[in-house]
Amino acid sequence: MSGKLEGRVAVVTGGGGGIGAEICWAFAQQGAMVAVVDIEQEAARQVADAIQHSAGQAVAVACDVTDCNDVEQAADQVEQKLGPLAIWVNSAGVSYILPFLDCTEEIWDRTMNVNLKGTFLGCQAAIRRMAPRRRGAIINMSSQSGKVGNSHYAAYCASKFGVIGLTQSLAVEFAAQGIRVNAICPGVVPTGMWDKQIEDYARKRGIKPDEVMSYFESKIPMRRVGTAQEVAHVALFLASDEAAYITGQALNVSGGAVMH
Repeated sequence: MSGKLEGRVAVVTGGGGGIGAEICWAFAQQGAMVAVVDIEQEAARQVADAIQHSAGQAVAVACDVTDCNDVEQAADQVEQKLGPLAIWVNSAGVSYILPFLDCTEEIWDRTMNVNLKGTFLGCQAAIRRMAPRRRGAIINMSSQSGKVGNSHYAAYCASKFGVIGLTQSLAVEFAAQGIRVNAICPGVVPTGMWDKQIEDYARKRGIKPDEVMSYFESKIPMRRVGTAQEVAHVALFLASDEAAYITGQALNVSGGAVMH
């Protein structure tokens, strides 16, 4: 029985860990040939090797998503190794939790460069190759913080709101050329990114680091945080033909924490 993405070539930026890695696995398990793209080459290689050892198809590609030439070269490399691009997921991202007046220009620029510019460059690379074939699916990783602003997240919120605006614009512009563009807005999903900032969030709330996740659980209607696999399942749906009539959407995966 063939998978939902059988024979399709998929790029996943930020594929070396967290949600990106789970998306790589979900796609490979459904027959996609996956390019695990990450600035950390060793992390990308480990994910690609693990997929290969599980009878999936994957290659690792090192890429800085903030560099136009790097992104274009990565796209060329993927097509040379695997074939024409059918799916592109922009999952690379960074996050910093700190008071607005402590947000330096450097932190602001880095957040915008990775989260928003990186998504912009990935979309350009994907659309350049998909448009002549009049088919493709692009999935951009936004956040519930791209729907609702929150304190101590100014740069992150601005970047993720921007991702949704970019997604909607491209969905309108390229729908007639057979390219669907959607976004996913995860809520709290424990990953390596959260490990690095949990102390900052605890400081923000005046609680202990080991109380942060239980704090979130008390605020989420479903009374639990999400998993990277649950986000990956949504990405799989959006990349598949089951979502053939869906474009320009920003789907919440937040346990009911955000409902618009």
